[in-house]
Amino acid sequence: MPKKRNHQAWLEGVAHHPSPNFNRRPIGMAIDLLVIHSISLPPDQFSSDDVIDFFQNKLDCSKHEYYAHLQGVQVSAHFLIKRRGDIIQFVSTLDRAWHAGVSAFQGRENCNDYSIGIELEGCDTQPFDEAQYHALAGLMSVLFEAYPGIVKERVVSHAEIALPPGRKTDPGPYFNWNYLWEIDAKR
Repeated sequence: MPKKRNHQAWLEGVAHHPSPNFNRRPIGMAIDLLVIHSISLPPDQFSSDDVIDFFQNKLDCSKHEYYAHLQGVQVSAHFLIKRRGDIIQFVSTLDRAWHAGVSAFQGRENCNDYSIGIELEGCDTQPFDEAQYHALAGLMSVLFEAYPGIVKERVVSHAEIALPPGRKTDPGPYFNWNYLWEIDAKR
């Protein structure tokens, strides 16, 4: 379970696997958006650490035919929540992770500048594990306290912010937003 963050905005109680894929946020930029994603590598499979390797630019792209188009791609998220609820942090929340791509929220572009990205190990074809919802709710609780601008109405799916509309679908149809908010309400 994540605990408070340290002065460099790395959470205590979670695994740290620093990614080189980040940069500084614009000076004075308030963090006030939380973006929920899903990812699986290879698609629809959850038994490897390939997502971790991908976010650290260590993915062996010869390992699977799907990975050919990922050669040279540099992306990251602040956090990944594995199927059993384990949380991994890749980028300090003070820094700008490269998760949202071309994006806008409420007319404001470049969501990476002002958001925190959380990847769930998952896909569009399978339900998420209960442990992931509980880990996500716990992580959100810590982030809500640390960043008062992030409120329930500013927790969005990648699909909601990606441009052009329809470019992304994650976290997908199996993500149960109502269940997440039920767990959150009980905290």
